[in-house]
Amino acid sequence: MLTKSQVKYIQSLNEKKFRREYGVFVAEGPKIINELIASPVIEPIALYASPEWWQQNKGSKNQIPLTQFYELSQSELERISFLTTPHQVLGIFKQPVFSSITLMNTITILLDGIQDPGNLGTIIRIADWFGVSQIVASTDSVDSYNPKVVQSTMGSIARVKIVYEDIQSFIKANKEIPLYASTLHGKTLSTVGKIKEAMLIVGNESKGISEEILRVSNHQITIPKLGHAESLNAAVALGIILSHVV
Repeated sequence: MLTKSQVKYIQSLNEKKFRREYGVFVAEGPKIINELIASPVIEPIALYASPEWWQQNKGSKNQIPLTQFYELSQSELERISFLTTPHQVLGIFKQPVFSSITLMNTITILLDGIQDPGNLGTIIRIADWFGVSQIVASTDSVDSYNPKVVQSTMGSIARVKIVYEDIQSFIKANKEIPLYASTLHGKTLSTVGKIKEAMLIVGNESKGISEEILRVSNHQITIPKLGHAESLNAAVALGIILSHVV
């Protein structure tokens, strides 16, 4: 049975300041938990699960110290879950510390002020699908370890490195790398060939990419529009662009 202090601790991890203070994050659901446990860069701290889940995943106990296992009833899982409908398992994992990234011979996604957790989670998942292994997000973007972000990645957060930087300074420090900005009025995507080395930037859901960044971008590209929608969701736009340039 969980103590009040344990419940309070887990619930506190819904807030960014406590996730940072403790250096951990929460994930829920069998698929995500299994992918994170198998990841070589993410360390499991504790698992809270139903008896049924433990019965089906006996091998997991070989990968975490035995003292970090908790078998809970459905009502106890509901107390600590961040979801409307709790899964059979919730895990706490240590936030990985990434070394500096390299921009040579690879595509790097840059995010300028992405605010929606679901959007960021989907962007991470799309990056994973197209083999893009690193994302640089502006410091005002949503935290990648927000529980809603983690859930939206469907496990891809175990394979995509996300770091936070001052985007303008980062671009200036790496000006030798071509920068492609997704805009509404750039060159049509069909004129862009395959790309092997570049930074590809996507902007805020409502404001787009800041003018300061647009001024230093080498290439502004746009997805041709046939209908009347004002714009595309940031994650959808990124998926279309990557499908063309990768």
